[in-house]
Amino acid sequence: MIVDSHQHFWKYDAIKHSWIDDEMANIRRDFLPADLKEVFAENGVDACVAVQADQTLSETDFLLELANKNDFIKGVVGWADLRSAEVDTVLEKYHAEKKLKGWRHIVQGEADHNFLMRKDFLRGVSFLEKYDYVYDILVFPHQLGATLEFVKQFPHLKFVIDHIAKPYIKDGFFDGWATLMKAIAKHENVHCKVSGMITEADYKTWKPKQIQPYMNLVLQAFGPERLMYGSDWPVCLVAGNYSDAKKLVTDFIGILSDSEQQAIMGDNAIKFYNL
Repeated sequence: MIVDSHQHFWKYDAIKHSWIDDEMANIRRDFLPADLKEVFAENGVDACVAVQADQTLSETDFLLELANKNDFIKGVVGWADLRSAEVDTVLEKYHAEKKLKGWRHIVQGEADHNFLMRKDFLRGVSFLEKYDYVYDILVFPHQLGATLEFVKQFPHLKFVIDHIAKPYIKDGFFDGWATLMKAIAKHENVHCKVSGMITEADYKTWKPKQIQPYMNLVLQAFGPERLMYGSDWPVCLVAGNYSDAKKLVTDFIGILSDSEQQAIMGDNAIKFYNL
């Protein structure tokens, strides 16, 4: 089974989705399960995990509603204010939702480089293990130092780094990102999504060979058993199409054994998210 471990749905709203700038104008529209189901049929993908793109509980409810109506959406990564004094109550309320697998905060958008290490956030994350939730880490490379300290705090909680931590592929920056990713990968409860890479390169001129060193690094650091394929649809559409995003990964892992390829393309996501 091929599982896309990272994609989004939304009903486009210019204020809510203000992060979609003019360069990304082609995704200023609604993207819903009917659209993705068609794309999956064309690309041989069986299932997916829907990930939050807006930091509201209504976003979590929206994704759960879609998941409960569409069997191919096997899991949801929602948002809740993990800094809230009431976080335990909120998590307990959602625990009855079987398709809700984990949580994410858009840390990349936080001005505080050490956001992950603030006491109120750490307190909130400390409740996730109690409810058997996982946590998706969305950061830029300059936040990887805090990410390393963050994962050290929770050796028994399952983490996954989204989009290989969004390295500056367009600028060719590599070494600082690579050093910290290798250090983070030493923590065996941390996984990594090979996703969101074509949009970190130049939208119009990217080539697989520019991205390959970054994929090589995460393969060496995390191994095939802790990588999972994700498309980042529909965001990937600003730099290509769905098949471009998928082919980048499948071509890269073609040298691996059949079982290792299947792990990256589906089995690891099934195990990680308990789909």
